Amino acid sequence: MVVIRLARRGAKKQPFYHITAADRRAPRDGRYIEKLGYYNPIARGQASRVHVDFDRVDYWVGQGALLSETTRRLIKEARLLATAEVEVAETEEATAEVAEESTVSAAEETPSEADASATEEPVAEEAVAEESN
Repeated sequence: MVVIRLARRGAKKQPFYHITAADRRAPRDGRYIEKLGYYNPIARGQASRVHVDFDRVDYWVGQGALLSETTRRLIKEARLLATAEVEVAETEEATAEVAEESTVSAAEETPSEADASATEEPVAEEAVAEESN
């Protein structure tokens, strides 16, 4: 039977885990069938804490693989983060489009204002010419 579980890597007191699909009889850190992602519990700053290949996880679960409790929690967390990142990206794209449209419309208004001021100047000159006559 295939299980999706963590395999520990990394140095002493610096854990790093690979999320793997492995035969249940294989040792925890031993042979595995496929690496599906990683989990870095001590990630700081811009470092990614969890990365999962969801397509492959879905494939293995479809084939009957069981998830350990920890991997189930991590995959759920990663799916939520991925969904949130997509929503943020879509919001940023929409905001950028609105900003771009407003700059385009402002740029379109600027030449027309210049045209309006160009037509106003001769009128003022004509008024000055009429007053002197």
